[in-house]
Amino acid sequence: MGLWTLLEGLLLLANALAILNEDRFLAPRGWGFQEFPGGKAKSLKGQVIGLIYATQYLRVPLVILNSICIIIKLVSG
Repeated sequence: MGLWTLLEGLLLLANALAILNEDRFLAPRGWGFQEFPGGKAKSLKGQVIGLIYATQYLRVPLVILNSICIIIKLVSG
C-alpha cells in the first residue's frame, strides 16, 4: 500500500462523512448535533459528531480534491 492509496482512502472516507444527512440518518440514531448543547463535546461520540459536521462544511474543497484525483487517475491510467 502506497501513500497515494492511503490518500485516496482518506478522501473516500471524507466523502462518506460529508454526505451523511442529519435529519434522515444521524438524528434518529442519536448522533445529532443537538445531543451536545453549547458545543461541549469532550467524549468520543462528540468528537466523531464534530468530525462529521466539519466534513460537511468542507464540501467545496472535497469537490476540488475529487476532481484532482479523477484527473490524476485519467492521466496515469
